[in-house]
Amino acid sequence: MVCFVISGMYSGRHHGSERSIASSQGGCRKLRHDRHGIRRIDLAEAQLASSETARVINRDIVLELIRASQPISRADLARRSGLGRSTISQIVEQLIGENWVREGAMGSLPRGRRPTMVGLNEDLVAIAVDIHPRQASVALVDLNGRLLSRSLAPLTSDPEDSMRLIIDCMHRMHRTAPRKSIKGIGISLPGRVNPATQRMIFAPNLKWPEFDIKKMVETEMGLPVMLENDATACLLAELTFARMDGVRDAVLVAVAEGVGTCVLANGQLVVGHNGMAGEFGHISVDPNGPRCGCGKNGCWELFSSSRAALRYYRELKPKGPVIAFQELLNLAEEGDSAAAQALTMQAMWIGRGLRMIIASVSPSTILIAGDLTSAWHRFGPVIEKEVSDVTLAGSSPLIRPSHEGEIARLRGAAALVFQRGAYHRTTSASATAMIAKPA
Repeated sequence: MVCFVISGMYSGRHHGSERSIASSQGGCRKLRHDRHGIRRIDLAEAQLASSETARVINRDIVLELIRASQPISRADLARRSGLGRSTISQIVEQLIGENWVREGAMGSLPRGRRPTMVGLNEDLVAIAVDIHPRQASVALVDLNGRLLSRSLAPLTSDPEDSMRLIIDCMHRMHRTAPRKSIKGIGISLPGRVNPATQRMIFAPNLKWPEFDIKKMVETEMGLPVMLENDATACLLAELTFARMDGVRDAVLVAVAEGVGTCVLANGQLVVGHNGMAGEFGHISVDPNGPRCGCGKNGCWELFSSSRAALRYYRELKPKGPVIAFQELLNLAEEGDSAAAQALTMQAMWIGRGLRMIIASVSPSTILIAGDLTSAWHRFGPVIEKEVSDVTLAGSSPLIRPSHEGEIARLRGAAALVFQRGAYHRTTSASATAMIAKPA
C-alpha cells in the first residue's frame, strides 16, 4: 500500500487540500491536486496505518459525500468517490448499522432497476447549549443542522445553580422528543476551553469561578459532553453546514457582550497553547482606555462589542432609556441619530481591530457573527472602509456576515458532537500524518 497523508482540521473533518481516498486494492486517489516533494512529518504525532486505517478514511469520506449530496444512490457514491461498488455497499451498510445513515425513497432512472437513495438519519440529534452571561439557549439539532426545538434558561452568578437550570431545560426538551436518539451534548461558551482538560479557563465576561461543567452535565444527563469557545463553534457551523469547501484561511469574529475570534489557517483550526489562540479581543488598542474584565486596559472588545455600542449611546444620550443591543438596532432604524452614531462608532472599531487580524494571519475570508449582522447595511460599509488598503500584498480579504447569529453557535455546538462521533479519527489541531504499512 502507498503512503498517504490526511490533513486534519478538527475532530476528523477533512478541509485540507490533501484529502485522499485509500483504495482497498492498495492505491490512493487524491480528491484534489497532488503535491510533489518531501512533506515534513512530525514523528511525535505520526501513526502507522494499517488496512483498517484505509477503511476508516474511506468510511469518513463516504459519510461526508452523503451529507453533502443527499439523497444519493450507492452508484452515484461509487462514481463520485472512485471506490468500487462493493466497497461502497459495505461502507453504506456499516453507516446504516451505526445509525448515521438510513435508506429513503427509491430513485428514478430512464430504465433498469430503481436505486434506493440514502441520506443522513434525521432522528439522530444532539443537544446544543449556547451560554451567555445572563442566559443560555438550549436546542435539539439534527444531523443536517436544523433546530428542531429551542428554549431559554436564565443564569445566575453561581455556575452550579446555572448549570442546574440548564440541565432542567435539557430534561424537558428530551421528554418532548422521545423518538429521537441523542448522540451527545455540545456547549458553546463565552470563553476559552482547555482542549486537554475540557475545562473553561478564561471567561472574563461570564465571571464564573472555576467549575467542572463537563463533569456535572455528563453525570446528570448520562451523555458525552463537548465544550468549545463560541467563536470556534460559529466557525465550525460555517465549515460543517455552510459548505465552505475551498476556504483554507479564514477568521470568524463573534461580536456579542465581548468579542471572540477563531482562526482557520491552512485548513486547520488554530488552537494554540491551552486553547488560547485567537484572543484578539483582549489585545489592548488603547492603554488609557476603560478597564477590561480580563484585568487590562483598553482591550479591543471594549470598543467593538455590543456593550461598547450601548456605552456610546449612553454617552451621546445620557438621559436616554436603558436598552438592550437589539433595541439599539431598532432605534437606529427608526431614525434615532444617537443610536445610528453609536453603531457607526462600533463598526469603526471593529474595522480597526480587523487590521491587526489581517496583518497577523492574512485570511482570505473574514466572517462577522452576532446580532449586528441584521443591520449589515450599516456595519458592512464602515468596516470595509476601515480595512481598505491595509493588505501589504495581494488581494484584500472578503468580509461578509454570518447571518445565523446565535443559531450558528447552537449549530456549531451540535457539530462538536456529530464530528467527534461520526468521524472515527481523533486529530489534533496540527496535521496528522499516517504512514501506511506495506501491503
